[in-house]
Amino acid sequence: MTTVTLQGNPFAIDGTLPAVDSAAPELTLTNGDLADVTLADFAGKRKVLNIVPSLDTPTCATSTRKFNESAASLDNAVVLVVSADLPFAAGRFCTTEGLDNVVHLSTFRHPEFMQAWGVRLAEGPLLGVTARAVVVLDEDNE
Repeated sequence: MTTVTLQGNPFAIDGTLPAVDSAAPELTLTNGDLADVTLADFAGKRKVLNIVPSLDTPTCATSTRKFNESAASLDNAVVLVVSADLPFAAGRFCTTEGLDNVVHLSTFRHPEFMQAWGVRLAEGPLLGVTARAVVVLDEDNE
């Protein structure tokens, strides 16, 4: 079982990250309009998934700001920030921070994403939310 470290302690993660050069698992997540979206909604684009537990943590907020900066110069690509935050809270964060180059997607209605993508914390104080991960997909979702 894969582990991550939080404050110096190892914690297990459910599932396995998608393998390099393999097709990404399907996903359904919820956007800021409370609509369900899938990878097909971003067809023909490269996708960078910045997967974080919550935008309310300093490290995750910082990474989201950095991805927002970088996204402005990417051609034919979209940066998807995936977290357990409710769309309302994520929208408030992105508006307050002026983050308009990333798309926030929430796992709140679709927790199956976490295990399918190998990022669900299986134990510890953040049990049931995602570990931090970055996944890059080409236009064919590989």
